[in-house]
Amino acid sequence: MQQKFESEILQTRIEVQDQTMQSIAAELHDNVGQLLSLTTLTLNSVNLNDGEKAKKKIDNSLALVNKSIKELRELAKLLHGEQLVENGIGHAIDQEINWLSKAGKYELEVNNQLIDLQITSPDKDLIILRLLQEIINNIIKHAHAKHIQINAYLEKNILHLKVAEDGIGFDPVEMKSKKSGMGLNSIYKRMEMINGKLVLNSAPEEGTSLTIEIPYP
Repeated sequence: MQQKFESEILQTRIEVQDQTMQSIAAELHDNVGQLLSLTTLTLNSVNLNDGEKAKKKIDNSLALVNKSIKELRELAKLLHGEQLVENGIGHAIDQEINWLSKAGKYELEVNNQLIDLQITSPDKDLIILRLLQEIINNIIKHAHAKHIQINAYLEKNILHLKVAEDGIGFDPVEMKSKKSGMGLNSIYKRMEMINGKLVLNSAPEEGTSLTIEIPYP
């Protein structure tokens, strides 16, 4: 059982890192790449014979470069080993929500009370982060949602994480019976591994809510 647990932790770590790299790649392409392209366009349009307009365009270009540097520094923070969870599960959840927010596709309502959590459980934190990544990926790929609500808090040594959205919903019984059903089997398996409880509520055209309860630390 210990070997199985360690194997699952290793697999989870690889998946978290892979998801992080995908997020970084998308951010480089969609955000930093656009900022630098806009900088190039602005500088190429500078007419040195018109000093006043040239100064404005150069100032705008400097602002774009500074913004690009800031974005790259944020991305660089994610490339240092286990930094995703070493600052605590609250910060890891916050980082995932930031990625989701940058997509600009959803109205987000967030209540993350784990930011200042003083206790940690690295293995559990890694699994919780991966669970959240899978849930968010499912929403992006399948839900067609407009509004997402995320609540995270600790109460009586139980960590609660709830994600609800107003998408198209589905039949949980039918979906759970499918081996590839939106990653639900993987989610259930990992919940069992850390003695967690998972409550899933969904129905066609009525959205989906998923609540995770995990003994913590």
